[in-house]
Parts: sequence; structure tokens; C-alpha cells
Amino acid sequence: MAMQFYASPEQVQRDRSEYARKGIARGRSAVVLTYEGGILLVAENITTLRKISEIYDKIGFAAVGRYNEFENLRRAGVRMADLNGYSYDRRDVTGRGLANAYTQTLGAIFTETQKPYEVEICVAQVGASPETDELYRITYDGSVMDEPGFMAMGGQAEAISNVLRERHDTAADLPAALALAAEALGSVGGENGQTRKLDAKQLEVAVLDRRRKGRAFRRIAGAALTTLLEGGKDVPEKELGDVDAAPPNPAGDKPTVSAASEDTEDKSGEAAKAKAGDADPSEPADGVNGDGS
Repeated sequence: MAMQFYASPEQVQRDRSEYARKGIARGRSAVVLTYEGGILLVAENITTLRKISEIYDKIGFAAVGRYNEFENLRRAGVRMADLNGYSYDRRDVTGRGLANAYTQTLGAIFTETQKPYEVEICVAQVGASPETDELYRITYDGSVMDEPGFMAMGGQAEAISNVLRERHDTAADLPAALALAAEALGSVGGENGQTRKLDAKQLEVAVLDRRRKGRAFRRIAGAALTTLLEGGKDVPEKELGDVDAAPPNPAGDKPTVSAASEDTEDKSGEAAKAKAGDADPSEPADGVNGDGS
């Protein structure tokens, strides 16, 4: 009888952690930082797949690692936020609550399944001021950390964080914050340790704008992103991108009676009048006997 292979729980956890870290390190990085007007989310991304998305009114989501895994987490977070906002109040949906839910989910997956998720995610909630902004980093094993105004994920996150730590300023405007994020992402990954200059086609950018009421998430792409990267001033709000799934425009006044029913009623009325005109008044109506019964 063959003996079953044994590995200590500590060794199993170490193997899973190493597996997840290697998978995350193979992906491109993402940066989240606060600035004067809100929270900026920037990811190095050359595909059409989204690493940055909206979760709820004031809450954004950024992730690195395996796309199919963090996309499942994003969709689950959207459903949870919508359900809580609909059942209770929209103010009851918080970044902290979502971060706790993600922590429990990733922790259970890491300890109970054979393969851990190769993901690292950020839940960001914009507040009334930079001091009230919230950034939560959730790792593959369910650990959660409250980051102090900036964070980097994936790839060479430590080197990118060093650049952000030296120059991050909560009072900076959007162009300055975006320039810092692009420079930090480009500080790694070059040949022979050289820095890179990232252009608009290599970046996915979005903001949580604290000045907006309701849904604060806005994407920045195209000409607006190019202008900001080239050092231009803050672009007008109308030139910023919209949310991923904006509510439809309000419909015009709808008729209370359909055209089909009106045509049917008109035709029925004309037919009844024609029949009444053709009938002999001396004969009793249908269904009525001569004696009135």
C-alpha cells in the first residue's frame, strides 16, 4: 500500500504564497493615490480589458494579476453594493465594508482551495477631503491594509512605492498627480534598469472626483489623457470620460393609450354605427324578443 505524501500546514501555506506572488509579479503594475480633487487610479494596460472599474457612487476598484479572477471579485462587489444600497440606504455602502467582504472571500479561497487567487486589489473610497479618503489593499491571502494616501500593486511594487513616497502630495492638482503616477510606473521595467516614458496608449486612467455629487467615477482617455500627460492644465469636465454604464436618458412623455388600441376602437365604433344604420328599426335587436324579453 502506497503511503500518502505529507506536507506540514506551514509548508503548504508557504507554497501557496510563493505561487500567488510569482503570478502577480508577472503582470503589469497599478498605482492609486490621492490628490487635491479626489483619488487617481492609474494602471499600465495595453489591452481593452479593464483593470480599473467603478463599484459604487464614491467607490472605485483597481486590481492586478489574473484577469478572470479579479473580474469575478469585481462583479461580486458590484452585486453586493447594489443589494445593500437598494435594501437599506446608499450611504450604507462603504469601502470598508467591501474590503471586509473581499478579505473574507480571498482568505477562504487561500486556505480552503488547492489553488489561491493570483490577485491583488485596491478598494478606494473618496471623501470630502484628502484626509478622509480611504485606500484598502487586499492581497491574495485575505490580508487587508489601510494605505496612507498612495499605493502600488503588482510587478515591482516596492520600487514604484519608493518613487511615490518621495514625491506624493495630497495638495497636488490632477496633471501633477498623473505625471507622478506615470513616472513611477515607468521607473521600472526598462532595459538594463533604464526608466521608460509611458504614453496614453499604455495607460488606463480614472478618477474619483470628490467635487461631483452622486457617481464620482470618471475615466480619462483619448485627447484629454494626452493633454494631461503633456503637462497641460486641467481639462474641462465635459471632456472627461463618462462612467462605464451610465443610466439611460429620461424618456419623453409616453401615450397612455397605444395607437393600436385607438385604431381598433375607431374601427369597432365605425362598424357598429354602420350596422345600426343598416338595421330595420321595425325589427327587434339581436338577442331581444318581440315581447321585450
